[in-house]
Amino acid sequence: MRTARQLTQSGFTYLAVLFLVALTAAGLAALGQVWSTAAQRAKERELEFRGQEIANAIRSYYRASPTALQQYPRSFQDLLEDKRGPSLRRHLRRLYVDPFTGQPDWVLLPAPGQPDAFSGVHSRSKQPLLRTIEREGINASSAEAVVFSAAADAR
Repeated sequence: MRTARQLTQSGFTYLAVLFLVALTAAGLAALGQVWSTAAQRAKERELEFRGQEIANAIRSYYRASPTALQQYPRSFQDLLEDKRGPSLRRHLRRLYVDPFTGQPDWVLLPAPGQPDAFSGVHSRSKQPLLRTIEREGINASSAEAVVFSAAADAR
């Protein structure tokens, strides 16, 4: 048979364990939020890096035109393997995937005066950004609004 003292102390351990579980859950929720924000910031940095690499490759392709008539690429394959000259030239080492969609499904921006070619790219994702990115005088607050173009300074 239990004594009166045992009956009054049996509930304290249970309450302490409940409190510990609640505290752990709150800590994990906060950690999840921080982790999600860090992952979003990493995606935004990758978007800037990959988009700029593609814009640099377009610019390099445009400047490497073997004839007086300079051309923009018609596809990403042109950037990966430029066969216009006497030797193969690679303006882009590999086809970068969009960090927000996980696919190489960049939106191609038509080149001025060359409707079948492209002079820039932007993401297909409509996901809002944590920080505003300024590119070419435009403040972008979503992934699709960040434009990486080689048309303005290709010459």
